Amino acid sequence: MSDEITPQVVDDLTETHDFSRTLKDVLSGTAGGIAQVIVGQPFDITKVRLQTSPVPTTAMQVIKNLIKNEGVLAFYKGTLTPLVGVGICVSCQFGVNESMKRYFHQKNNTVHNTLTLPQYYMCGFVSGWSNAFLASPIEHVRIRLQLQTKALEHAEYRGSIDCIKKLIAEGGVTGGLMRGLTATMLRTSHGFGVYFLTYEALILSEASRGVKREDIPAWKLCGFGALSGALLWAMVYPFDVIKSVMQADKLKNPVHGRNVLQVAKYIYGQGGISTFFKGFGPTMLRSLPVNGATFATFELTMRLLG
Repeated sequence: MSDEITPQVVDDLTETHDFSRTLKDVLSGTAGGIAQVIVGQPFDITKVRLQTSPVPTTAMQVIKNLIKNEGVLAFYKGTLTPLVGVGICVSCQFGVNESMKRYFHQKNNTVHNTLTLPQYYMCGFVSGWSNAFLASPIEHVRIRLQLQTKALEHAEYRGSIDCIKKLIAEGGVTGGLMRGLTATMLRTSHGFGVYFLTYEALILSEASRGVKREDIPAWKLCGFGALSGALLWAMVYPFDVIKSVMQADKLKNPVHGRNVLQVAKYIYGQGGISTFFKGFGPTMLRSLPVNGATFATFELTMRLLG
């Protein structure tokens, strides 16, 4: 394999890491995060309402009711918080992933050789663990806003900032805003391990055929990202259902349980194993364009910034 062809998401093999490099990573991650929200928000609100519905329903029924009762723009309820926050989250997950890769390169005492597959998994695992501290409050606010069906003037939360203030006032930072952190951490740590491992392996397959990273066409980057995202959700979806139920519940005296095990027991009691996969179809459909857009936008932004 040529020394110039290495499966890195960004140029983590350079020896200097100045402010411009950091800014480049942040801007590329933010661009990827914005693309992720714009493409994925309609799928996400459908998924959340399926996961938290007290009665059996379908994705088509959720969509019909939402359009009928709230209008088409309701698909973008709660968008402000993720639009700002997901950009930060994506910057975090890519940034931490790259830092971990540099750590393993130093540990391996190698510059040009690729990491082992378990090392790529660990890079993503640490990235996901770190990302959970940002993703949990952002997703909590988004879920609270997405579940509101009343007109804004009659709704409990008037917007993202109002929701954040009320969650902290009612349950504090830990018990209010950060509700569902453990479930989020279980989802993102293993999920991102699989996510980045899959993407790196696909990039490596191109490198093994002599294709440089910058020469991989956008449609292939989309495909690699889509497959990586699909595998992520296939591995961790039940944790996402647990998280959604926890974050949709009452802050004080929650009905469905106070921790992951209690909530999992409650969900299982509602219909067995299949209940942990409510909304799985829309989520898998969402994961393909969303993660394709995220990786492609990140990579193309990196190329644009030079």
